[in-house]
Amino acid sequence: MTLHGNPAPKQRGYSPSRRLNRTALLAGAVVILFAVSVLLGSYTVTIPDFFKILVAHLTGGEKIPGASFIVMENKLPRAVIGTMIGLAFGLAGALFQTMLRNPLASPDVIGISYGASAAAVLAIVVFGASGAAVSGAALAGALGVAAIIYAISSGAIRGTGRGDAAGNRLILSGVGIAAALHAVVNFLMTRADIRTAADALVWLNGSLNSASWDRAGVLALALLLLLPATAAIAGPLRILELGPDAAAGLGVRVNPTRLALVIIAVSLAAVATATAGPVSFVAFLAGPIARRFTGKASLPASALVGALIVLAADFVAANLAPLLLDGTVLPVGVITGALGAPFLLWLLVTANRKDA
Repeated sequence: MTLHGNPAPKQRGYSPSRRLNRTALLAGAVVILFAVSVLLGSYTVTIPDFFKILVAHLTGGEKIPGASFIVMENKLPRAVIGTMIGLAFGLAGALFQTMLRNPLASPDVIGISYGASAAAVLAIVVFGASGAAVSGAALAGALGVAAIIYAISSGAIRGTGRGDAAGNRLILSGVGIAAALHAVVNFLMTRADIRTAADALVWLNGSLNSASWDRAGVLALALLLLLPATAAIAGPLRILELGPDAAAGLGVRVNPTRLALVIIAVSLAAVATATAGPVSFVAFLAGPIARRFTGKASLPASALVGALIVLAADFVAANLAPLLLDGTVLPVGVITGALGAPFLLWLLVTANRKDA
């Protein structure tokens, strides 16, 4: 079974204008779901009241008791962060999958998320860290593990100096390191007291319960740097899809371009994970779903699908799950994980059918 190969041939009926229209539909769906997340749920807010609360918050006017706090300190920052981490995870997954031409190449599978998780749990359990310190540890862990994976896959550690980071080697390196880090996390959890373990477990599942404007601001600043970088690298990425030999023949510096793509993709996944934890399978799901919806690999569509997945999953976790579970609010990562596992199995089954 192979899950990689040449890019899929252009599908009939999917003109550039149609893909643009479908991407616009995804953008509209994100706006609608964002509004649903803010206005509806366990506490509903009318549209006039929402704008009254927003204007009062911005101008220092009279606040609506209770409602102003719920909207401005809970629902709105939660929706803003959910949208941004969805965009970041969706882009990160699409960059890896497109560059390596392999649907399994996402931060969830190749160990980036586990690097963040292991570093964060180490900070929580061993050093008693919380808040920004945990986010910083997660960011450092993701970047550090990504550097190790890239070095192993490119042959730098073996001294070959090729630096080509072939897709299969990168994925296998990531899977191996992820398994080792998973064991580290399990060991740390066994050494923690019950309360510390509970805090770490919530973070490990990925949660928007601790969303705040401070975290939203840091994430927004990171995306202001990373989104233009993604747009700048999109052109060489399209040429790289043709294969390394063809791309080199067309003037693309393959190894530096791949390294830049890895840095950008890892940074997107790392800042999102540092903000809300490793929300599982969003990066893995966004690219394939966007490709099937638009007819071709698309970075904007993948980002929008990632935002849709997170917003929808968080609405279910925060508002619908408590109705079924006696008031228990689930972390958003529990819902995305429940969606991602069957999708992975379906992907493997369909790949087997194609290879048969």
